[in-house]
Amino acid sequence: MSTPRPEDRPMNTPDPTLERWRLILGAPAESCTGPLHGTAAERDSALDWLYGRDEDLRRRGVRRPSGSRAGGTGPSQVTAVDWLDDIHRLFPKETVERLERDAVENYGVHEIVTDPDVLARVEPSQALLRAVLRTKHLMNPQVLAAARRIVDSVVRELMERLRPEVRQAFTGARSRRPSRLPLARDFDHRATIRANLAHYQPEQRRILIQRPHFHARTRRRLEQWQLVLLVDQSGSMAGSVIHSAVTAACLWSLPGLKTHLVAFDTEVVDLTSEVSDPVELLMGVQLGGGTDIARAVDYGAGLVENPRRTIVAIVSDFFEGGDAYRLVRTVRGLVEQGTTVLCLAALDEEADPVYDRALAGRLADAGAPVGAMTPGRLAEFVAGKVGR
Repeated sequence: MSTPRPEDRPMNTPDPTLERWRLILGAPAESCTGPLHGTAAERDSALDWLYGRDEDLRRRGVRRPSGSRAGGTGPSQVTAVDWLDDIHRLFPKETVERLERDAVENYGVHEIVTDPDVLARVEPSQALLRAVLRTKHLMNPQVLAAARRIVDSVVRELMERLRPEVRQAFTGARSRRPSRLPLARDFDHRATIRANLAHYQPEQRRILIQRPHFHARTRRRLEQWQLVLLVDQSGSMAGSVIHSAVTAACLWSLPGLKTHLVAFDTEVVDLTSEVSDPVELLMGVQLGGGTDIARAVDYGAGLVENPRRTIVAIVSDFFEGGDAYRLVRTVRGLVEQGTTVLCLAALDEEADPVYDRALAGRLADAGAPVGAMTPGRLAEFVAGKVGR
C-alpha cells in the first residue's frame, strides 16, 4: 500500500511525521510543525513532566521548566501516580520502560520506588530494582513490602534466563564410552548404523533399528573446587550486585561446587548462608559508603581451602579507598600459591565497565586478569577451570 501524499490527506488531519518531529524538538518547533492535538498533546505533556526537569534542555528552549503543562503556566498538579498511568496508556512498553528508567536514574523521581501507590502501578525492571536497592533505607515497612514485588519479579526473570546458561556451561562433554541411558541428545548415529546393518531392507532403502546406541557423558569433578565471589556494594555497582547474587544462587545449586558470596564496602559481610534466596539477600544489601577492597580480599584469602582448586573473583570498580599496596600484595600472594584470581570490572548484561585502570593494571601485573564479564561468561570460565 502506498503512503498517502500530503495533498491527499483529509483536512484537519495531523501529519504524523510532523507530530513526531514536534515531540522530539519540543515547543520551539511548533511554529513549523503546527500545534499538537489529542493523544499527541497528551504524550507531549507526559514527556514534559519528566524532561522539563532537564536544565540543559530548558536553557536551549527545547523543554519548558519542570512542572508546567501544555496550555498553561501554573504549577502542575500531576503526581507520579498520574504520570505512570498516563505513560502506560500513551506509549508502548519499550518506551514506558525507558521513561521509568530515566525518571529514577536521571531525574531522581524517587516517588516511583518509595510511594506504595506508585509501586503498585510500576512495571518491574532492572533499573527499578537498582533504584529500590539504593533507596530502600528510606522506605517504611509498608513500602518495603510493595518494593519486594519488584525485587521478586526481576530476580525470578534473571534466574529463569541465567540458570540454563550456567547449567549448559557445566554440562559434561560426550565421551567415547557407550551408555545404556537412552537420551536423545546422546544418540550415537554412527554406532547405531554399524550395529544394525544386518537389518537393512534394500527394497525400502532403510535400516530397521533394533538396538540404538548412545554416548556416555563425562562428569565434571566439581567437589574439589571453590568459587569465592567478592562483590563491591558501593552505589555505582548496583547492577553487578544484582547479577552476582543471582549468579551465585545458580552456581550454588550445582552439586559439589562450593560457592561463597561476600559483599563489602569498608566492612565485609559474608552472605554465603543467604545465597539460596537472592531476594532476601538483595533486600539485606545496603549500597553506598566507602570501599576497602584490600580488606575484602584478605577475608576471601582466609576462605581458600585448596589454592590450586579455587577461583577468587573480585567484582569492583577498583577505586580503592583502603590500602592499594596491601591489596596488590595479597592478590600476588594468592596467585603465587596457585589460586586463580579474576578482577571483574562488571558482572551484568551490558558488561560495560568503568574502573580505575591504574590500579587494575597493577593487579594484572600481579597475575590477576582484569576485564568485564557477563554472568554467563563467568559460568563458562568456572566450568572450564573445573573441567580440567
